[in-house]
Amino acid sequence: MNRRSFLKSAALAATGASLCAPHALQASESKAAPRAAITTPHYLASEAGYRILERGGNALEAIVAAASVLVVVYPQMCTLGGDAFYLIYNAQTGELKGINASGRSGEKVDRAVYEDRHLSAIPSRGPLSAITVPGIVSGWDLALEYSSLAMGGAFSLARLLEDAQKYAEEGFPITKSLSDWIVEDTRIDNTGRHNLQQYEGFANIFYPGGKPLQPMTMLRQPDLAKSLATLADEGPRAFYEGALARALVKGLADVGGLLTDRDFASQRAFFVEPLRTKYRDCVACNLPPNCQGLSSLQILGIFNCFDAKAMGEGTAAFYHVLTEAVKRAFVDRERYVTDPEFSHTDYASLLAPGYLVSMARELPMKGVANYLLPSLSPQGDTVWLGCVDAKGNAVSYIQSIYHDFGSGIIPAGTGIILQNRGSFFSLDKKHANVLEPLKRTMHTLNPPMFLKNGKPHLVYGTMGGDGQPQTQAVVASRVVDFGMTPKDAVAAPRFLYGRTWGDNSTTLKLEGRIRPEVGKRLAELGHSVEYLANFTETMGHAGAILVKEDRSVEAGTDPRSDGLALTL
Repeated sequence: MNRRSFLKSAALAATGASLCAPHALQASESKAAPRAAITTPHYLASEAGYRILERGGNALEAIVAAASVLVVVYPQMCTLGGDAFYLIYNAQTGELKGINASGRSGEKVDRAVYEDRHLSAIPSRGPLSAITVPGIVSGWDLALEYSSLAMGGAFSLARLLEDAQKYAEEGFPITKSLSDWIVEDTRIDNTGRHNLQQYEGFANIFYPGGKPLQPMTMLRQPDLAKSLATLADEGPRAFYEGALARALVKGLADVGGLLTDRDFASQRAFFVEPLRTKYRDCVACNLPPNCQGLSSLQILGIFNCFDAKAMGEGTAAFYHVLTEAVKRAFVDRERYVTDPEFSHTDYASLLAPGYLVSMARELPMKGVANYLLPSLSPQGDTVWLGCVDAKGNAVSYIQSIYHDFGSGIIPAGTGIILQNRGSFFSLDKKHANVLEPLKRTMHTLNPPMFLKNGKPHLVYGTMGGDGQPQTQAVVASRVVDFGMTPKDAVAAPRFLYGRTWGDNSTTLKLEGRIRPEVGKRLAELGHSVEYLANFTETMGHAGAILVKEDRSVEAGTDPRSDGLALTL
């Protein structure tokens, strides 16, 4: 792909015009089938990762480069102040490893903090929501150490942050999507979810002069550029120990925050053993709690008990069984998923073949189950990105600040929006995910991957809170069961059950492109059907990379996003 074509695509994305986002653009003039690919929900991040691949970097290095750009250009979904999870396949060793880069609640944070203020729930915005230490940078630290020691990686963090620093310092054009999110989250309504303009740091950056940034205007973030420069010069631990860490803690304390210097200094990402379950002739893989990878795998394991081809793709039966599988998996999520250090649950047993069969048998085929919906309402403000390199290494990666623009708190001089992930804790002492000091909350984030014959076959994922495991299942089925290409599987119309994006609706949402007779039949079965606009962002931003038997790749990204899939 030449530079002129890329800039044309960038301009289209910035204005919200139709972009060939679901298509993978082959960046080489060679007729040889591509062996490497990267897909992200923002074109500038995809380009940054592509450049690393082009210069001999591995998939993990490309992911860090792309992820660092996303914390600059996709601030409504992720910043340096969020958490992340990785699923990494090492082609040299044949091993699959997970990284948990989520942060713990502070040592001074417990239920009494909120009970003393007569609060029945943790606020979704402000300093009392920013009660967990951001983990993204600790994840970069561990990922690059592993890349260097086990994958032949040679790129320093400083090199991988160059594009991110450039876009923070010099600016980038605001897309229509980002502009719309800024307007949405400075609107005052009676839910308390909005009105981020009340926070000075947020208003200074995204609402200059009292007006929201408009599409195609340049967003420059000099304080964020300085923070990225500190990480480049001093290394990732500077985020947790040193002047930058002290600025983050002080900025929170100045507005009533609870995190301490010791909380930041103790943050470390760590390796985890992935969970697995069979799906057709593949092995579906994901991460264990505290993330909801268990739920994603349970849905696939339940659906594996049914004949998808006999149902037909996009039929009422197809959506009905998937929806009921989602409901059943969420029951277990509410019962069991939390920080495993605070639980005695054997999570692998919840993926045992016999247990999955019993779950499948519970599904009502001529009606709907009336399970209680989750007591918490996860948002969908997340980014997923995936990469496969020419040597066969593969990474599925996801990062987030929870709600759009997180807590809204930006400590002075840092340019870093801090996540509100801590507001996902429950204050109900009987709940599995009850708030306690030094605890990791349950995460909707989860990075999936399919293996076939022990090697990556489908690297895929999405953002979308509760919608993540739902979209993952439908995309995976379309590729594995029905042979759709990644771009077609991701672009096809989707469903969404329950609450996400702050919407309290409990309907079964269908995109308008789903045939009317399908919606009618689902309603007859008992679903409360609600049709949404075509290509609505409510369905999240997905992506996928298919690795074929000859090791060539196909990739796609979501037309609902500002993304781009690149192959070489």
